[in-house]
Amino acid sequence: MASINLIDAFQDFKDAENIDRPTMMKVVEDVFKTLLRKKYGSDENFDVIVNAEKGDLEIIRRRMIVEDGEVEDPLAQVAYSEAVKIEPDFEVGEELYQEIDLLDFGRRAILAAKQTLASRISDLKKNALAKKYGDRVGDIISAEVYQVWKKEILLLDEEGNELILPKSEQIPQDYFKKGESIRAVIRRVDMKNNNPVIILSRTAPEFLAKLLEIEVPEIFDGLIVIKKIVRDPGERAKVAVESYDDRIDPVGACVGMKGSRIHGIVRELKNENIDVINFTTNIQLLIQRSLTPARITSMELDTENKHANVYLAPDQVSLAIGRRGVNIKLASELTGYELDVYRDNEGEEEEFDIDLEEFTDEIDEWVIDELKRVGCDTARSVLNLSADELERRTDLEKETIDEVRRVLKTEFENE
Repeated sequence: MASINLIDAFQDFKDAENIDRPTMMKVVEDVFKTLLRKKYGSDENFDVIVNAEKGDLEIIRRRMIVEDGEVEDPLAQVAYSEAVKIEPDFEVGEELYQEIDLLDFGRRAILAAKQTLASRISDLKKNALAKKYGDRVGDIISAEVYQVWKKEILLLDEEGNELILPKSEQIPQDYFKKGESIRAVIRRVDMKNNNPVIILSRTAPEFLAKLLEIEVPEIFDGLIVIKKIVRDPGERAKVAVESYDDRIDPVGACVGMKGSRIHGIVRELKNENIDVINFTTNIQLLIQRSLTPARITSMELDTENKHANVYLAPDQVSLAIGRRGVNIKLASELTGYELDVYRDNEGEEEEFDIDLEEFTDEIDEWVIDELKRVGCDTARSVLNLSADELERRTDLEKETIDEVRRVLKTEFENE
């Protein structure tokens, strides 16, 4: 039997589980029918029979037997005298089935066919991989670290497919070693030089959403809905949730008994603080909840320009703003409103205070900016916090903080 060994090519098909047998047969048939068209000018009277298990194929030529001298189409007809040379029992009017020896195509044509087949299979595998992960964008996946580079990490899934976790999609505190198994969300599938590149993320809001879905059965069952998630990866996240069942407290369900459900997620996110709040269409109440852990005294709302002035007790201002301004930034993203925080001194005896801007001759401007970022815009607001508290909340060195406090104390003593 004339055949061409295709076991290697078929093995490639088997390795790509997403490629089905009919697709495989069609590709092989297309490749060899192209070969037939090049040699005979047409593939109409040829059957390509593929045996995927054995890894070989046959090409059968079909022609009608006609009287000698009546052959009008050499591709579809054969003279009786030629037919009886193959099988003496043949008669005019019968169909002659003849196997084509693939070696007749020539070594170069056969090699080209195999290369074309390998290329088609490779393209199918790439398309199958792109579709598989394209359909799973937003899903969480576990993969093993294979290589760690400066700008990205190369991971392998269970089937050995390569996945990329860029530095920009890693939590700042992330540190992984080769062989370690990590969880991430499938962010997108890019095509680079016709090759699918699967990009993962640990900083996307979808990653936190999927972790909550795993830990909180009520979210998985659809009883609780995540309305919005905003994150500063590794620092803080705010999650607005709503319950479709009045008997279920969405915040309590997400946090769990003594924080049992949220603790695992916090560890996965490298101790990222997660504020879970009850979603509401009342924007004033939503702003109030989004600024947690700070407590608001009053608020001025401009719904047309999506702006709000928020007034808080002096000891709540720094809580509302948060470390590096993260809390107020996330609250603004969650509510869609630009928020300005003000100290509310109503009902208190006005105490002499000095704006930090008055100390620009003695304190560097960048130091003042850093203190303002954590809600300290006056001398007393700085002195009301201990040196340890200031060191914890800001990026300032202990020596710088001590010097600032000394300058401010001296000013009040002189007054």
